[in-house]
Amino acid sequence: MTVARDRIYRSLKNTREFARIEKNSVEMINCWHKLRRPSRRTQNRRSGALAILVATLMSLLNAAAFEQNPSPRFPVTVEGTIRDTAGKPVACATVLLKNGNSTIVETKTNAAGTFVLSSDHGGTYTVRVEKSGWIDSVGDALLLSPGDKKHVDVVLHTVGSGKFESSAASPSAMEFKDDPNFTVAGVTDWSNLGLHGSVASSKTSESLAKETQALKSSEPETPSTGSSGVQYEMALAYRVRGDFAGAREQVRKALVIADNAEGHRLLGELNERLNDPLEAVREYERAARMDPSEQNYFEWGTELLLHKAAEPAAEVFKRGSTAHPKSARMLTGLGAALYSGGSWEEATGRLCDASDLQPADPAPYLFLGKIEMTSPTPLPCSEQKLARFVQEQPGNALANYYYAVSVWKREKGSENPADWNQAEVLLEKAVTIDPKLDEAYLQLGILHFARGNFERAIRDYKSAIEINPDLGEAHRQLGLAYQRTGEKAKAQQEFRAYERAEKTEAADLERQRRELRQFLIILKDQPSANPPR
Repeated sequence: MTVARDRIYRSLKNTREFARIEKNSVEMINCWHKLRRPSRRTQNRRSGALAILVATLMSLLNAAAFEQNPSPRFPVTVEGTIRDTAGKPVACATVLLKNGNSTIVETKTNAAGTFVLSSDHGGTYTVRVEKSGWIDSVGDALLLSPGDKKHVDVVLHTVGSGKFESSAASPSAMEFKDDPNFTVAGVTDWSNLGLHGSVASSKTSESLAKETQALKSSEPETPSTGSSGVQYEMALAYRVRGDFAGAREQVRKALVIADNAEGHRLLGELNERLNDPLEAVREYERAARMDPSEQNYFEWGTELLLHKAAEPAAEVFKRGSTAHPKSARMLTGLGAALYSGGSWEEATGRLCDASDLQPADPAPYLFLGKIEMTSPTPLPCSEQKLARFVQEQPGNALANYYYAVSVWKREKGSENPADWNQAEVLLEKAVTIDPKLDEAYLQLGILHFARGNFERAIRDYKSAIEINPDLGEAHRQLGLAYQRTGEKAKAQQEFRAYERAEKTEAADLERQRRELRQFLIILKDQPSANPPR
């Protein structure tokens, strides 16, 4: 046996595989020797690691000795360079190639900061970089097929720098280093915690949360291939049929075979559909921890926002915006969360930033418009961005409507009523583009009423009510207009219609809120509370 092993050893020394193993071994041993005055515990750890390395080499030799007909291999390779923020190479950093939570292979960077990692088979991998005194870094997920070779450059920050920065090659790479400043302790009825702000702002908060959810991608995807691919394909088939319980069971089976962020994200979606938001938010958090991608951050923040956890949602969206500064929808979600938390001006600023990132995207403008409707005074940057919305999309009825509201707020305090013309022109254009836009007719009526043109205001209010008989504010305004024209009976009739519409709307709103389970949040800097039973 010894003679055969020695013969194979001499043969392997000429192969590329042995050369790679030998090189990595030398680099690891050199890095260990560079560390000064190690403690006994550290010496024991290094001795154990060295023993593992030797055992690994021997296992490779034994495998080669007993394999009579070796099949051709097409390994995947990941190479790259580790540098600090000044661009200098970082030597002796530990680089791990991971598949889910399993480490496939690890090595140390050499004096030039370079590394090479390889695996015998394809799959979804991540590269993790660690070094004492430095902030760990985890790169984007890499989907590698047999024979693939990827280059990854990583920038490390020293502990205390306060930064989590990714490399140019992996723009979204960021490790979820710090725990969030909150804990989702359970769910409770919305009425137990009460509402903040006016009824109008509460309704707008709920509307923005739903529209944030609508920004999530609805296209089905297969999270993984390989050994668990069959389960995911079956899960997606169940989901298409509406069998979310069956889909969830398949995803759970797949995660037992191979744990990955995509599977946890899908499990979060299925739990939400099955009215289990507590498990949903935990799965979304697991996905973000395993892979802090833009999508995982966004879906985690959206789940929190949807269940009235505005402050935690804002924290998650802020982290996501730091990690993915080019994501307009992340800033849009952040704006919605800040508004729900009562920070209206800050929310407006983030939405303006989002519109600057993607001027052609209507979502930030529409969120701005909804906030503008509830604000008693003009908001910073709002009018300017809504003006650009009209320039970008002149044929968009809502663009003209929301910009008109912003202009009207500024102009209604003017001493010159002629300045109101711009708002009127915009509103007229809005209803021309969309004759079913009841809110625009209501706003036209308010503008004409303010000018003293009561007959025109009455026509506008009637148009709004014809489109939407349940629009309570239109009934109220019409009643006021009838009062000014001396038609008291008609005014009383409209006021009664207004009261009926308000009661109906309040009942519908309360039913929707009771159906939506609200998260009970415990902040780390506040006293703990007992979760609901």
